[in-house]
Amino acid sequence: MNKESLVSVIILNYNAGKLLLDCVESIKKSDYNNLEIIVVDNISSDNSQTICKEKFPDIKLIQNEKNFGYCEGNNIGITSAKGEFLIILNPDTIVDKNWIKELILGYEKIGEGLFQPKIMSLHEEGIIQSTGNMIQIFGFGFARDKGEKISDKDEEIERIGYASGTCLFTSKKVLQKIGLFDKFLFLYHDDLDLGWRAAQMGINSYYVPKSKIFHVESYSLKWSSKKFYWLERNRKYCLQTHYSKETYSQIKLSLFVVDLFVWMFYISKGFLGAKIRAELDIRKNREKIEKKYEELEKNKIISDKELIKYFPDEIFVPKNVSNQSNNKNFNSILTRLSKKVKKEIL
Repeated sequence: MNKESLVSVIILNYNAGKLLLDCVESIKKSDYNNLEIIVVDNISSDNSQTICKEKFPDIKLIQNEKNFGYCEGNNIGITSAKGEFLIILNPDTIVDKNWIKELILGYEKIGEGLFQPKIMSLHEEGIIQSTGNMIQIFGFGFARDKGEKISDKDEEIERIGYASGTCLFTSKKVLQKIGLFDKFLFLYHDDLDLGWRAAQMGINSYYVPKSKIFHVESYSLKWSSKKFYWLERNRKYCLQTHYSKETYSQIKLSLFVVDLFVWMFYISKGFLGAKIRAELDIRKNREKIEKKYEELEKNKIISDKELIKYFPDEIFVPKNVSNQSNNKNFNSILTRLSKKVKKEIL
């Protein structure tokens, strides 16, 4: 590439404090010069957005009048972006010097797609947070290799389930085809939804190991009942909008069994209320879900059957969410049910 294409980096801020300043400062140290940095602020009360604009006057600051959540907040930034390429980046990240060049090289090699870098822990040296995110057949999304130590093994660009919303790279042209983030989701599983929708249209997601960033992870909600509410509500939403009626019917019985264990998990964590609210919200929004389902079915060119081939049977649950014994038992059940369902579908 003789001339650097304009890359718009969109950072959605909500009370990120000094993390936001450190993030923007690291972007400015990138070895890529043709950048547009957009900070979209969801009405932060810590004044971090104003301090950031004062320190870096060349950034574009969009001040929202209310908290639009992750999805609509980022959509506002995407709509205003002028770049040929777009990067959605969390404010609790520090980027490597050559992160953008490697992502663009990945795009040039693969073509249209959604891309993510290697994501490492900012505070735990040598620990991985994601080498690509995956979709499990029952709607669970998870990051590969989370908590593992970084190894010296050679890694190549490879297809994954979906690119992490912590740092998601693509072109404006691709997003125009797929559509923006689904604002109904508000936050969590937004990247899973986007990657799944893209794959249904023949646009896959990829992991670019030579592009690297460092991430604090979940600086706002952490592992709270609110987070579990959004995760479960949005998992159910994705299952009911992305699968055809035929596919959903084929997995329904196994999904019921999985749900029993999900109920038990939420009760054990003291999050029963979050699970109940998630279920009630899905029931309340049946018309909206049906409308979204019809829209996705109309745009689908890759069948459920083809995509399910790539879905792993197991999921990864971080140690700070559930103990390893429970994880092992749950994954054993998931694997058996997943293989049973795949046998019926494939």
